[in-house]
Amino acid sequence: MNLKSPARRPLARRVGTGLVAGLAVLALSACISNTPEKSENVGGTSNAKAGSNDEKGDTVVIGFSAPAADHGWMGAISEQAKTAADSYEDVELRLAEGTNEVGLQISQVETFINDKVDAIVLLPFDGAALTPVALKAMEAGIPVINVDREFNDPNAARVTVLGDNYGMGVSAGEYVCEQAGGKTGAVVAEIAGIDSLPLTQDRSKGFKDALSECGLDVDNRVAADFTVEGGEKAASNLLQAAPKIDFLWNHDDDQGVGVLAAINNAGRDEFTMVGGAGSANAMREIESDKGVLKATVIYPSTQAADGIKLARLLAQDKAMSDLVEVTVPRTIQLDAPVVTKDNVEEFLPTAFES
Repeated sequence: MNLKSPARRPLARRVGTGLVAGLAVLALSACISNTPEKSENVGGTSNAKAGSNDEKGDTVVIGFSAPAADHGWMGAISEQAKTAADSYEDVELRLAEGTNEVGLQISQVETFINDKVDAIVLLPFDGAALTPVALKAMEAGIPVINVDREFNDPNAARVTVLGDNYGMGVSAGEYVCEQAGGKTGAVVAEIAGIDSLPLTQDRSKGFKDALSECGLDVDNRVAADFTVEGGEKAASNLLQAAPKIDFLWNHDDDQGVGVLAAINNAGRDEFTMVGGAGSANAMREIESDKGVLKATVIYPSTQAADGIKLARLLAQDKAMSDLVEVTVPRTIQLDAPVVTKDNVEEFLPTAFES
């Protein structure tokens, strides 16, 4: 069985990698990057080399709208988008207030259209509901960069920037298989997010598919809701139902705060835990190597920041300098690497706080 989407690689080579684009876009220097950058190399016009894409060009106005920052990952999405825009002297960012009200987000995009911004970066609360207004923007000649939650019409976006939910599950499953070392009787548990969401279903499918490759399956599974409280409750139920666990994958590091609290309260330490999304809290726990959490799988909170950089390229009629193609690709999918104590320093600089 081939579990990999294009450009997925074996775990030993994939740990510590950065951005993998959907069309095998592997090196996008001076354009965008999902590899965490050191503070002295943050990009932007102030550090631009002559003739590079970062060199100052015509000023462009970019509208940005996203859901409310009601958890760590979403807060980081908006904050990193602002940071990316601030690094360019030629970018004016029109930042709409984060909202989970579909009608309000639609009106925000309509305002961007009426203001005739040069590009729009949009992480929709509901991709299907925001599709018509995104189409309206595209028809008005304003390129739309769709982030994370896809529209239901590909013509509604000039570029789509995505994480890899199925790939997260595959990465977590491959890590478990590697750590199990051929032990086919290992007991594997899973704490999912919201089961009704396609992203949760994709993560669970990837995890199940990867485990099957080494003769393992999910023995105990519960679902939470991406919150600390929900994670603690789900984990408590799981620990009561499963007296023995060898490996546990928790889909989301925000809810993982509650999961770890439940584990500590239960006094359980016989298993290896893997997280998901890549919070700074989780990474510091991994770095300490003192608890059950030994790894987490990245779901990049840099997606909107990459969207800002792509919007700037499109508005200035530039392409990605490391590609032969003279236009920006339609789809870019970011990788889902595994973070362990061996490579955590690479990822901490762009990790989000839960």
